Amino acid sequence: MTDIFREIEDDLKRDRYLKLWGRFGPLLVVLAVLIALAAGGWSFWRYRQVEAARAAGNHFEQAIDLSRDDKETEAEAVLQELAKTAPAGYRDLARFRLAAEIGRRDAAAGASAFEALSSDGSVPATMQQLATLRAAMLRLNAGDTSTIEAKLTPLAAPGQAWRNSARELLGLAALKAGNYEAAGRWFDQIAADAEAPPALRQRAELYLALVQGGPVTVK
Repeated sequence: MTDIFREIEDDLKRDRYLKLWGRFGPLLVVLAVLIALAAGGWSFWRYRQVEAARAAGNHFEQAIDLSRDDKETEAEAVLQELAKTAPAGYRDLARFRLAAEIGRRDAAAGASAFEALSSDGSVPATMQQLATLRAAMLRLNAGDTSTIEAKLTPLAAPGQAWRNSARELLGLAALKAGNYEAAGRWFDQIAADAEAPPALRQRAELYLALVQGGPVTVK
């Protein structure tokens, strides 16, 4: 009798499972297929991303090599294409390098290219600030100090990532304008900043010696 009841119970369970599979089996199959497709799609997307980054890296190195070989026109062409089509990280790098290449032959145009980066909200904030510094450096080298104070003073505030680089350029701009008192204040801030790189602090001390020695000409 016990065996008979067990067989009846097994048959009931089997019928119950068959009914459940009839109701939910197709849905489970569809879900399994969707999961498999999603996993495959993600893997394919990641593969394409890796391949795109690898290709962009190779083209970026090609542009660097062309620049080193004094093939500026070809280098700029490669960088311009990367700036349009490369993944985000390499796209920003290409734009920075392109601005630097332009600045080598035309300081004002290079400064404008960096300023475009500094005002682009899609560029990370730290890189925007770096672009502001690079633009100011080009303009200072070209003898244009008219906008440097307004652009760099916010970056020279305590706690800013590029504060000491900004202070150095502000000090040099003040020296070029003949404002030795302002120059001394900027260089003093560098010398007093314990987080300033040692090489920059040494330069600041040299600048201070020049300021204390009287009028100088910064070329």
